[in-house]
Amino acid sequence: MKKNLVIVESPSKSKTIEKYLGKDYKVVSSKGHIRDLATSGKFGLGVDVDNGFTPTYIPIKGKKSIISDLKKEVKNSDIVFLASDPDREGEAIAWHLKDALEIPDDGYKRVLFNEITHDKVIEAINHPTLIDDNLVRSQETRRILDRIIGFRLSKLLQNKIGAKSAGRVQSVALKLIVDREREIEAFVKEEYWTITAKFLEYDADLSQYKNKDVELKTEADCNSVLEKLGEEYKVETQDQKKKNKKSKFPFITSTLQQEASTKLGFTAKKTMSIAQKLYEGIDLENETVGLITYMRTDSIRLSDDFTKTAYKYITEKYGKEYVGYVKQSKKTENVQDAHEAIRPTSIMREPLKVKEFLSNDEFKLYSLIYKRALASLMADAKVNQTTIILDNNDYKFKVTGQVLIFDGYLKVYKDYETNEDKILPEVKVGDIFKTNEVVKEQHFTKPPARYTEAKLIKEMEELGIGRPSTYAKTMDTIKERGYVELEDKKFKPTEVGIETTDKLQEFFADLINVEYTKNMEDDLDKIADGKLIWNDILEKFYQLFEPRVKSAFDAMEKKAPQETGEKCPECGNPLVIRKGRYGEFVACSNYPECKYIKKETPEVKEIMDCPYCSGKIIERKTRKGKIFYGCSNYPKCKFATWDLPINEKCPECGKILVEKNKKIKCSECSYER
Repeated sequence: MKKNLVIVESPSKSKTIEKYLGKDYKVVSSKGHIRDLATSGKFGLGVDVDNGFTPTYIPIKGKKSIISDLKKEVKNSDIVFLASDPDREGEAIAWHLKDALEIPDDGYKRVLFNEITHDKVIEAINHPTLIDDNLVRSQETRRILDRIIGFRLSKLLQNKIGAKSAGRVQSVALKLIVDREREIEAFVKEEYWTITAKFLEYDADLSQYKNKDVELKTEADCNSVLEKLGEEYKVETQDQKKKNKKSKFPFITSTLQQEASTKLGFTAKKTMSIAQKLYEGIDLENETVGLITYMRTDSIRLSDDFTKTAYKYITEKYGKEYVGYVKQSKKTENVQDAHEAIRPTSIMREPLKVKEFLSNDEFKLYSLIYKRALASLMADAKVNQTTIILDNNDYKFKVTGQVLIFDGYLKVYKDYETNEDKILPEVKVGDIFKTNEVVKEQHFTKPPARYTEAKLIKEMEELGIGRPSTYAKTMDTIKERGYVELEDKKFKPTEVGIETTDKLQEFFADLINVEYTKNMEDDLDKIADGKLIWNDILEKFYQLFEPRVKSAFDAMEKKAPQETGEKCPECGNPLVIRKGRYGEFVACSNYPECKYIKKETPEVKEIMDCPYCSGKIIERKTRKGKIFYGCSNYPKCKFATWDLPINEKCPECGKILVEKNKKIKCSECSYER
């Protein structure tokens, strides 16, 4: 008997969903994308740029067998539910599956799992839709754009200056970092001074003289003021105001990445990896369930069902005075409102109730998401803010303090927001005080700070460049390419990063910039909405872009390779450092006439004796530079592991123990301690 076939992206998600759907359904995984652009044709783009930008797709390496297996499953099924992730990329994957598996139009349904819970999965299966061709075209256009820009500019930079790559969003993000570094270098610090009157219970800062702001640029300015001050400070005004402190919206992708960075110290990549696990399903005591809704979203909307349940929960747990309201905001540019905000799938699954089933990092991120969504539906916190102005010979000293009088949403979100009470004494207008001490202090203005990962993501979001789902990849790419380094968790551009940016700006300033990139995002959104034709956009772009590339190949000066100070033993010409597919190497500068390459003898790092033979376990590298550990007697002894071996044997199977993520595990069996 044939079953209904459901194809999802993730193997872990497939197990969860199959439990929900029962015996009439078979759930399998495509393990993400199955096809990508070929590297054939003009410039190796896999795109026919001369005939409507028709793409050529081929199976991704290692995916041929998956496609073959999926085709067999399709033949043995009555209907195929394409359940790739509910975003543009997922829509494109659904289309690729339909096309590659040769599924007829009447043989498939598209389903969207915005959360992996029993009821929502059943609801999605019962309300299927069809593939949205406009979304597919939008994502396809993005991929083609990125391929053209990436391949053509990367080839140019590799040929001319030895840089590794360029990209539509990547290069703009790098430019932001380089521009900020230039601001820092050009910054001229300015001296300024402050005067503070210290009293027993508070400090008051000099702010005005005769109702005009005071500027103290030198110590002489300070001394002049100090000479005119008397001993008595008279209370001129005391102002008390009640102020509301509003909670923030529930998380979208970018704000989750930012808050996880600043509050938890997670990289964007780590945040999204953990969020993916929380979305796909966690094994709890009696069920496997997704703990959060889909984590790639631009929307701050919360469903009516969740909101009602949360209001009831807040009322019962904290009291009705803690119930807030759903905050609404204008829909900002480039926002797709197809999904909800990131929230827990059930308000009843409190973080502490599921803690034992989560890793430490999973618990931290789930707690943050849970409390942010809950806090967004709670009442404002309220503070009493007091401002006192003290007068001394027309010099006005100001002191402020505030007291929390109702914690509101801070009841659940106080761990992530500071709110320190500063209590001021009761005073009356006309009261006179004498200071304990008057302090003058020198300061200097500071340059703008370098970008942290969180700040760069926030800047990119506000400028409208890239998509939230790609921010983590962009951060990784500029680090992996050696364009930036981290100093105190802040991005500092390297020499090659600065040189790469400068060369791109010299020849592509009107294309590699914030405004052009933002406008392109707007056009991609319009394609998704069916308002623009995809290949018209590509044609317009290519007619502008390709002549610039050809001009740059002719005009950009080629950087001479760095000399090592040694002479070639075969022809006497200088040896230089060149860059190849697998990193740097030393070769003759007279290439191709002289093909001498200096062979380096790598230093062997011994880890321990090999327990399986007379050899040594040594640190080795793949051709791409990735470290692994293997026996020096290879190929006679074929022991190898990616993880660091330790000089202990597994108590269960006798094999080598290894260290991974600060845990000790067996290299063969499931033993762990």
